[in-house]
Amino acid sequence: MSQSGKDLTSTLQSHLTRRKTKSSLRTLTLAPPNSTDFSSNDFLSLSTSPLLKSSFLTELSNNPDFRLGSGGSRLLDGNSSYAENLESSIAEFHNAEAALLFNSGYDANTGFFSCIPQEGDVVLWDEKCHASCRVGIDLSRASLSLPFAHNSVSDLRTKLLKLCKQDESFKTGRKNVFVAVESLYSMDGDLAPLKDIVECVEDMLQEGNGYVIVDEAHSNGIYGEKGRGIVCALGLERRVFARLNTFGKGLGCSGATILCSKVTREYLINYAKPLIYSTSMSFPSLAAIKVAYEIMKEGRTEALIQHLRFLTRHFHSHLLNIPPTPLLTIPEVLPESPIFALMTPTPRNLARFCQEGGFMVRPIVSPTVAKGTERVRVCLHAGNSYEEVESLARRIARWMQEREGTSKTSEVSEIMGTKAHL
Repeated sequence: MSQSGKDLTSTLQSHLTRRKTKSSLRTLTLAPPNSTDFSSNDFLSLSTSPLLKSSFLTELSNNPDFRLGSGGSRLLDGNSSYAENLESSIAEFHNAEAALLFNSGYDANTGFFSCIPQEGDVVLWDEKCHASCRVGIDLSRASLSLPFAHNSVSDLRTKLLKLCKQDESFKTGRKNVFVAVESLYSMDGDLAPLKDIVECVEDMLQEGNGYVIVDEAHSNGIYGEKGRGIVCALGLERRVFARLNTFGKGLGCSGATILCSKVTREYLINYAKPLIYSTSMSFPSLAAIKVAYEIMKEGRTEALIQHLRFLTRHFHSHLLNIPPTPLLTIPEVLPESPIFALMTPTPRNLARFCQEGGFMVRPIVSPTVAKGTERVRVCLHAGNSYEEVESLARRIARWMQEREGTSKTSEVSEIMGTKAHL
């Protein structure tokens, strides 16, 4: 190895060492065998569902001549009538004019935001938007991008008002403003005030030059009629510019789609680099997405969604039995999603304690979340049982007891034992 190569290796290692020192080093891990999943985004447990697997295998057998690989990008040899029919079906299900498939939500976000905003345009984004959204914005031709306070319609309004005062082009409609939000935020598990955001943008930019883009990655499949998403549930399909829906969470598959107008779809085909320069999804991936949507359309996920809601209430009620402590902050209000953010200054310790008890949860630390907001992220799934969420709540209570070592121990044990089977 040359001296310059050694210097680079040394630099890379120093960065890794620095992260390890700060307890922020990322590593690849495997869930222990037989552990209970409270970590993945497989909200409806479809990825392990016998129903989805059986439907998937049937779809493959009904298309015996499929090839394993797609053969290239969509613009070369990777396109198919199967993919185009799937896009049309997805668009119809979500009440959208058109849909365009991407290999992942990251590709969809970076592809969309890197090419849609034009020179002179501005992008305002919720400060807790996914990293892929911000990467795409940084690659765009937009003249300015600004975050606004999380879920704050008032801060969004303030920033829109300031833009209009600084440049008449925004007020007259000669320049555009894109507003990027998520319907369900994956780290905090809270929902965006979508209707208020849309009304704010329409009120402040009355020439129709305000465009709301909604990331429904975590809400697709578990909200709205038959899992159509929050935008559909609120009837906002025609009032938002585009939606990102992924298939790797509620649907138990992989990949993503942009729901948009036909013109926007054609523009993305011509300018979205992750689409243009990536090998398209294989037939098995497309088949899995198709059967997942068929299961949703037939209403066979409705019972799973309902069970997930009951589990969310049940788990929250048991967490509230844990006495308040500086070591652990429990959401006081019932979460609007199956995602629980258990705030603690020692997330790795709590996560490890839960994992040792057979519960797979993950610590979330900086830089994934802001410093001072470290937490253990708990995701409930339709495949979880009432007994499993009760056991996890008891395990969390036991961790707190052992960490505090106070006289509250007997009190907590009594409360958790009494409430365990309510």
